[in-house]
Amino acid sequence: MLGVSPDEVGKIAKFAGKYDLDFTLLADADHAVADAYGTWVEKSMYGKKYMGVQRATFLIDPAGKIAGVFPKVSPKEHDDVVLKALGELAAGQAK
Repeated sequence: MLGVSPDEVGKIAKFAGKYDLDFTLLADADHAVADAYGTWVEKSMYGKKYMGVQRATFLIDPAGKIAGVFPKVSPKEHDDVVLKALGELAAGQAK
């Protein structure tokens, strides 16, 4: 499992250490990955527009193809939704 953040490497290392993440968190300071996946978008807060990351989870199969996209999933349900999709992907590949 990988995570991608628009922050610089040093900031990511500090964050990963603080929260003892059990997955790799990659830096995407130039937003190349976010652009490629369509998640670097215009956002708005209190009428002010700015560019930022739209949080999303991408399930990528062993062949490197996107097998599922989960935008704006509720944090309370996110784990269950992604785990279900992983199970379905694994079952489909076992056939």
